[in-house]
Amino acid sequence: MTVTNEIADSVLVERLRENDLDALGVLFDRYYPQVYRTAFAITRDAAVAEDLAQDCFLKLHYYADRIDTSLPLAPWLYRVTVNLAYTWITRRKRRRVSLEALVDQLMAPAIQAPDKVAEHAEIQEQVRQAVSELQFNQQVVVVLHYLSGLSLEEIASVLDCPVGTVKSRLYYARENLRRKLGDVYRVNEVAHGYAGLVG
Repeated sequence: MTVTNEIADSVLVERLRENDLDALGVLFDRYYPQVYRTAFAITRDAAVAEDLAQDCFLKLHYYADRIDTSLPLAPWLYRVTVNLAYTWITRRKRRRVSLEALVDQLMAPAIQAPDKVAEHAEIQEQVRQAVSELQFNQQVVVVLHYLSGLSLEEIASVLDCPVGTVKSRLYYARENLRRKLGDVYRVNEVAHGYAGLVG
């Protein structure tokens, strides 16, 4: 582990408040992959995701004085990323979110033999379509929970809402996916992660 990786986020934010751009660089290197992945999962556009990720770190620099350094930084970054992505979608009147990365991650273990490839692709498309039809607030909790691996408490912090609201959105997302997907698949034939999503 390098020395820069050992520096606490709170220390780096304090340095950033003094306009230390090296501190911003360390935070960028530390969190860019997660921020980009979240932006890409929501927008499904690599160039837009890159722009939004960069905007997120510009906001980190600009609002460093307002960040509570007693709290973890990651939820703040996720919140900004989600808000930027939502704004981008709203401006383009695009309420549908295609989540190929999420589907690929959840369904990858399901490919075990060549004869399963066609079935896998069909299930992927059905899941992708079902998730894209969810309300935006349900899509976001699905992305943050299943793709980014955030806990319900972390998602609540990101979205600045009660944990109960996150649980409710996730519950309704699962119910909607179960209803949309119906008997298209049997849970024991899909990856355990996907079973957790709709099972």
